[in-house]
Amino acid sequence: MSEAKYDLIVIGGGPGGYAAAIRAGQLGKKVACVEMERAGGTCLNWGCIPSKALLKSAELMASLQKAETFGITVGSVEYDFAKVIERSRGVADQMAKGIEFLFKKNKVDYIVANAQVTEAGAITLTEGDRKGESLKADNILIATGCRAKVLPFLPIQGERVMTSREALVMKKQPKSVAIIGSGAIGVEFAYFLNAFGTEVTILEILPQLVPVEDEEVAKVLERSFKKQKIHCELNIEIKEAKVGKNSVTIDYVKKGKPVKLEVESVIQAVGIQANLEGALAESVKLELDRGFIVVDGRYETNVKGIFAAGDIIGPPTLAHVATYEAIQAVNGMFGHSEPKRVTNFPGCTYCLPQIASTGITEQAAKEKGLDYKVGKFPFVASGKAVAANASDGFVKVISDPETGEILGAHIIGNDATELIAEFCLAMELEGTIDEIHHTIHAHPTLSEASAEAAAATGNEAIHI
Repeated sequence: MSEAKYDLIVIGGGPGGYAAAIRAGQLGKKVACVEMERAGGTCLNWGCIPSKALLKSAELMASLQKAETFGITVGSVEYDFAKVIERSRGVADQMAKGIEFLFKKNKVDYIVANAQVTEAGAITLTEGDRKGESLKADNILIATGCRAKVLPFLPIQGERVMTSREALVMKKQPKSVAIIGSGAIGVEFAYFLNAFGTEVTILEILPQLVPVEDEEVAKVLERSFKKQKIHCELNIEIKEAKVGKNSVTIDYVKKGKPVKLEVESVIQAVGIQANLEGALAESVKLELDRGFIVVDGRYETNVKGIFAAGDIIGPPTLAHVATYEAIQAVNGMFGHSEPKRVTNFPGCTYCLPQIASTGITEQAAKEKGLDYKVGKFPFVASGKAVAANASDGFVKVISDPETGEILGAHIIGNDATELIAEFCLAMELEGTIDEIHHTIHAHPTLSEASAEAAAATGNEAIHI
């Protein structure tokens, strides 16, 4: 078997893996990236990117249906569901080609295969055209990410029972669907399918939608979904599910009463788990916590020379966090800069209305016994939001009453996922509520709501 020696081998080609490989290439290192499917990993090929393409189609559909509000008559609106799906796959393909180009540009050896770490400094390719080949490296970075969890009583079948992966390539639009789980993936698919007329029911065992988000945000989303005729069943317990030829029947309990729901299809969005299967030889004993790899402040595992970054090291399991961690790990291992661990990051959900947040929720502040102040500004008081017929939601900011330090920010509304960056930057720079308030924001813009929310902390907001 042939052998090759690298400065770094990255296992996994997702937002963590490809970023690590490219960054090492920028530093002039000899690097290989081993990806079992295609450059971009789950996020680019089966997650973030194709799902956003679907959601853009849903957003356009919703806008056309409301065209009369803007004085525009469009008549009957028709769509081709297969083309909607096809377009999303085309977007994913285009972006994957872009990553492959960046690999070439930065002289990264891109290998499509499964890989197993056999010892510190060595891997073996276990699948693909180069199966059995050994590769050597001074450093190995594991960035294999996560995969969807599946309920044990509801195995994935394809058309009837799906995870987000199968749903992204569904050949036929279901007339009715139950979505189990109301995190970001669950509510995004709920919005997408509902926009095209599928009857959607969300089943959530916890008492609120998007459980990691601020309680007030969740309540606004629930009200909005109700207006959109998305049925939300919260605080329920699923007892049983039966998959038939043409439907799935789910038995659950709500407020002590049994409920039976029959739908054409089910999408499971019940979380993710570490994707390490086959990645480590039995002799490689990495320290794990709930299946995730444990690393130190430099992203190094308990085995010298083996590093890990991204979802595989545990929450927050977000693509942009994975990219940050991977770049930090590479900069550190090659002495470019002292690596940092993640502290401040945005979380974004692309349903309608959009949700974005950073820092702690108000509930968390209460539970920690923190002294805090809240500033809140509704989009109904924003001229830009009203003009755009997108006045649902608000900006909410939590701060320290003594120093003005921003502890958290929570936005639900139009373009929330773009607006959150201002608060992330402010928190990174240890900015204060007053500095947001006294920064001149262009009028009319949605970003004015951020300044007004900051001003509302001290009862100085002008437009409420």
